[in-house]
Amino acid sequence: MYLEGQRRQLESMLDCQKSLFQLPETVSYLNGAYLSPQLRSVEAAGIAAMKRKNLPFEVQINDFFEPIAQLRSLFAQLIHSPKPERIAVIPSVSYGMATVARNVQLQPGDCILTVEDQFPSNVYSWQRLAEATPGVQLRVIHAPTSEARAAAWNEQILQTIDERTRVVAIANVHWADGTLFDLMAIRQRTRAVGALLVIDGTQSVGALPIDVSVLQPDALICAGYKWLLGPYSIGLAYYGAVFDEGVPIEENWINRLHSEDFKNLVRYQPVYQPGAARYSVGEQSNFVLVPMLAAALEQLLDWGVANIQDYTKKLGAGALEVLREMGCEIADEAERCGHLFGIRISDEVFDTKKLTEHFTLEQVYVSFRGNAIRVSPHVYNDASDFQKLLNCFSEARRKLSV
Repeated sequence: MYLEGQRRQLESMLDCQKSLFQLPETVSYLNGAYLSPQLRSVEAAGIAAMKRKNLPFEVQINDFFEPIAQLRSLFAQLIHSPKPERIAVIPSVSYGMATVARNVQLQPGDCILTVEDQFPSNVYSWQRLAEATPGVQLRVIHAPTSEARAAAWNEQILQTIDERTRVVAIANVHWADGTLFDLMAIRQRTRAVGALLVIDGTQSVGALPIDVSVLQPDALICAGYKWLLGPYSIGLAYYGAVFDEGVPIEENWINRLHSEDFKNLVRYQPVYQPGAARYSVGEQSNFVLVPMLAAALEQLLDWGVANIQDYTKKLGAGALEVLREMGCEIADEAERCGHLFGIRISDEVFDTKKLTEHFTLEQVYVSFRGNAIRVSPHVYNDASDFQKLLNCFSEARRKLSV
C-alpha cells in the first residue's frame, strides 16, 4: 500500500515536523504555496516582540539596527550570499520589483521578457516600464502544449533572449503549476547578451536550494509568508552590483549614512547606507515582523533547504505515480520540484465537482490555479496526507464504459 511504503522510505530522512506547527491532525494542508502555517517558534517571537512596546522606554537605538542586520545575515546564509549588505528588507514582491524597474534604463527597440501567466507582482512593473518608454517591447513567452512542458518552455525562453533583450523577469518555479525554469542556462544566456536576470523567488527560496554566489542574478525578490515561513507584509531582496548606485523608490531616514546617530539626524545626509540598504522600506525595523521572520529563517537553516526539498520530493513520489495511472497529467521529476507541482485532469476521466467536494469533506487543502490543481507540501506533511489526496481522486474518477 502507498502509505506503508512511503513511511519506510522516509525513515532515514528528515522526520515530519508537524509538531512544530499547530495544524490539526484532521487537516491535510498541501497548500504551502498559498500561505504557510505558522511555526510555534515564530508565533512566540511575535508575541514577545509585540509585548515589548508596552514598555517603549526599554527600546534602544540598537533595536532599530541590530535585528535588521541579523535578518539580512540569515537570509544571506539561506541563499548562499557572502555579502549580507546585498540584502534589503521589503514589504512585498511588488515593492522589490518596482525598485528594480526604477533603476533599469531602456532605449527604443529594447525588450523585456517574461513568461505566460506569471504572478502579477512580477508583471505590472514591467508593463508600466515598457509603456513609459516608446519603442520598448514586453514579450511574453507562452507555455507550450507539448508533454515535455518544462524542457520546451525553457528552450523557447533561451531562443527568445537576443541582443534586444535587456531584462528577463522570471521565477525559479512557475507559481501556478510548479514548472521548473533552468535559471543557470538562462543566466548564461542573459550574460551573453548583456541582459539583467530578475528572479521572483517567492515560490522557491526556502524550499528549493539556490546559490546566488554561483547563479549571480541581478536581483532576487522574495515574499516572506510562503516558503520562508514568515509573517505577511515583510520580504527580502538580494540586489547585485549593477544596482549599487541606484535610486530607491522612497527616501527614508534610516537608509542614510550615520542614521544610528539620532542626535544629528537633522544634519541631512546625502549618502546612503552601503550596499542594498538604500532599497529597504521605511520603518524597516518592524519590531514585530522582523523577529518573526528571523525565527522562521533560523528554523529553515536548521533543517537545511536541501533536506526540505528532498523530503517533499520523496514524500510525494509514490502518490504521483498512482495519480498518473489514474489518468492525471503530471510533469516528470526532472521538470518539477517536490514542494510545488501541478496536476492536470481531464473532465472525461474525473468529476471536478466531486473532486472539490471530497477535498472539502476530507479536509485536504490544495489550490486551483489556471488549469492545474496545485499541490504544495512541506515538512509538516506525511504519507497520510498524500493517501487522503489519492482517496479524493479515486472517489472523483468517472466509471467509464468500455
